[in-house]
Amino acid sequence: MHSTDTPQKTAVIAAVQLPDVSDAEHAADIAELGRLIKTLGYRVVGAVTQRRQTVGTAAIFGQGKMFELAAYTGGTGVVPSSAPKAGKSNLDEDEDEGDGPDTADDEDGPSDAQLRAPPHPDGAYPHADVVVVDHEISPRQGRNLEGATDAEVIDRTNVIVEIFHRHANTRAARLQVEIARLAYVVPRLRAGVKGSGDRQRGGIGGKGAGESAIELDKRKVRDRIAELRQELASIARDEDNRRSRRHGVARVALVGYTNAGKSSLMRALTGSEVLVEDKLFATLGTTVRALQPEVKPRILVSDTVGFIKKLPHDLVASFKSTLDEALEASLLLFIVDCSDPSFRSHLEVTKTVLGEIGADQAPSMLVLNKIDQVDDEGRVALGLEYPQAIQLSAHDPADVQRLRETIIAFFEADFDEVTLVVPYKKGALVGEIYSTMRVLQEAFDGRGTLLTVRAPSAEIERVRALLKGA
Repeated sequence: MHSTDTPQKTAVIAAVQLPDVSDAEHAADIAELGRLIKTLGYRVVGAVTQRRQTVGTAAIFGQGKMFELAAYTGGTGVVPSSAPKAGKSNLDEDEDEGDGPDTADDEDGPSDAQLRAPPHPDGAYPHADVVVVDHEISPRQGRNLEGATDAEVIDRTNVIVEIFHRHANTRAARLQVEIARLAYVVPRLRAGVKGSGDRQRGGIGGKGAGESAIELDKRKVRDRIAELRQELASIARDEDNRRSRRHGVARVALVGYTNAGKSSLMRALTGSEVLVEDKLFATLGTTVRALQPEVKPRILVSDTVGFIKKLPHDLVASFKSTLDEALEASLLLFIVDCSDPSFRSHLEVTKTVLGEIGADQAPSMLVLNKIDQVDDEGRVALGLEYPQAIQLSAHDPADVQRLRETIIAFFEADFDEVTLVVPYKKGALVGEIYSTMRVLQEAFDGRGTLLTVRAPSAEIERVRALLKGA
């Protein structure tokens, strides 16, 4: 029998190492892009990289590396020449003259040897269906790369947007993803494709150039984005109402780099069946659950979308509402995968993005997750570098219990301990006190029920106001 499964697409990574990027950072970026590509469902068969002063304006690489890249895809490696067009329109703003290969800033300049693809370490180059560029590329760069490689070309932004699209499982997340996708598409709409000529002339007496098809398409996309934003605003108002009902409730937000283990920790702390996958961006929405076993007053824990380096600005803006839980949180838990050598830069990315939305003012704790994957020497070094951090494994119940106690202690640090007298005729308040405060002792006398409690001073004053005049 013949298999009916669709063959897995293969991809080759193309990346430029700029002067301010170290070898370790560059290797980490390539590895991360590889994981993004894997999450998208492709198999990475190779990577072509080059040190350059800048990313080439025509096709990111110099000619020698273009030949190497094309060896994976079966292309010529030659960027098609593009003569200036007479009466050139300004609709394709990124076009300019000189679409030839970049050579001026090759690391050593192109030589005869560079103009031939160097042999692959294993002999023949494995075939790649797709070229994935580890930078956001312009429409012109994309077209030049497609012409030289005879393959589909996508950039890092496109990969992330597509992953978000596949993983969005709430109405709000789907709206946000569509906005980001359309914002990515608009500048890439261009003239020169089917139906892109001028529409029928408009104006009085038929004078004046009518709206071109490309302008019409862009206007339709912008109108659609406006509609989506209105719908998203409506959903955001509903979310605001839900958050307002939780006003005064202690809230913890788990924040951190994608795949740092936030969802695993969320499940361990709350017992909720949140999605846990070894994939980037497995969580896109915000899940809110109560800390389990429950304490009084309740403590809510929220799992948020993960961050990533080079996150497109449109996605940061589009997903700001998913980070509102972090903005409203009483305590931020920065979760990092301390077994990842790049976790320090991951932590910096998380703090930077939170700072951009103003969510970095709340008290915070650093949680070094996946400590079970670090050897004893590494644990000691981490303890010296981050003495206040909590080292744990989300899969170790003892570690999770220790974190739970730390969270409770944080919120109870400023609690007041008092004895409230609830007259028997106000007995209904006893249940409310039990639901909102930690009751340490219960007794009875002629005045009523005596409850010794620990709770925030504001909650105590609220209950005292209800008891007043009893």
